[in-house]
Amino acid sequence: MADKNKKVAFKTLGCKLNFAESSTIARDFTEKGFERVKFNEKSDVYVINTCTVTEQADKKCRQAVKKIIKNNPEAIVALIGCYAQIKPQEVAEIEGVDIVLGVDEKFKLFEYIEQFEKDKKQINHSCEIETVEHFDASYSSGDRTRSFLKIQDGCDYLCTYCTIPKARGKSRNENIKKTVKQAKKIAEKGYKEIVLTGVNIGDFGKSTGETFLDLIKELDKVEGIERYRISSIEPNLLTDEIIEFVSKSKKFLPHFHIPLQSGSNQILKLMKRRYLRERFADRINKINNLIENAFIGVDVIVGFPSETQELFNETYSFLDSLNISFLHVFSYSDRDGTESSVIKTKVSKSEISERSKLLHQLSDKKHAEFYSKNIDKTKSVLFESGKINERMIGFTDNYLKVEIPFNKNLINQITDVKLDNLKEKYLFVKE
Repeated sequence: MADKNKKVAFKTLGCKLNFAESSTIARDFTEKGFERVKFNEKSDVYVINTCTVTEQADKKCRQAVKKIIKNNPEAIVALIGCYAQIKPQEVAEIEGVDIVLGVDEKFKLFEYIEQFEKDKKQINHSCEIETVEHFDASYSSGDRTRSFLKIQDGCDYLCTYCTIPKARGKSRNENIKKTVKQAKKIAEKGYKEIVLTGVNIGDFGKSTGETFLDLIKELDKVEGIERYRISSIEPNLLTDEIIEFVSKSKKFLPHFHIPLQSGSNQILKLMKRRYLRERFADRINKINNLIENAFIGVDVIVGFPSETQELFNETYSFLDSLNISFLHVFSYSDRDGTESSVIKTKVSKSEISERSKLLHQLSDKKHAEFYSKNIDKTKSVLFESGKINERMIGFTDNYLKVEIPFNKNLINQITDVKLDNLKEKYLFVKE
């Protein structure tokens, strides 16, 4: 099927890890003669890399397929990833879907496309997730100034609300030597910044007898990469040594993303999280004591079964007391096969909506306060290639958004900017 006239389009739902994998799979197509086009353009092949963390993610997937079939009924439609792994038959029954590939098959997508072209019969492959041991190295390219580097996959935790272990399998990774080699490839492509991604990145090294701290020490030495961001890392795996290393490193940025999920110890125990709120608070305090003006984003779930108003108030008060920068608020939804789905004491949708609204308002307050703390400071900004209304944007080391007049010479360049003009809540503007 390799043909210079053939086109392929990708839509990625969910996490940064999915973006890294989509980009790697897309490179396989372009290396074999395909032209990659935007998802809203006409294409011969459409690929949706699915997510199934929430019911909303499943819904977005089905809506995307419906739109493809309406606009381009002759195209080949392939659904890959987590939703395809967990519910392959349900995905296969979506009208218009030609290929369904789970976690261990998606990197062979091109081969399956060729097979479908020949046989014209629906292909549906999902593996026994317990047997998956292979690690597929991935990194994103061509989409942004920064690159997402996959360093780890799978999860051995059994949080009662989560389907990811069933979608991704057990925790696994390449060794440090091979991971550093991937970072060097990214550097050769001219990227200045890498975001380390995975399902549970703090668990890196479990399958190779190494540690996450060992990895970041080696990545710090890679020439050409000037910035690293650590994506979501569990509070029980964010050690003093990691925080201390970041505080001294010139490359690892003062930017943390730490899932809390609930500020109530009672709910944390029901979730089977591996820490209590006291440990979480200690991590936040450790960061703030060692690193001035660090960006700290926090995940929180509202409406977990048995979350009374009193327990929600505990979460709200706890978050309000912390020196953090932003909240990622998720509304709880039952997922088939999880322990929490059979807990009888449910929270109503209206209560979940109201609690979510309160936490979003708290996040807005925290985010605005964080931006205000940075007024009149000079920060290094990495500018991106996007151009909107003759303007371009970039991000500081501690993840503040900055907008300036477009200047192609500044694309993918790190430039010092004085943050003295805060527009709205979350944007510094320079003329």
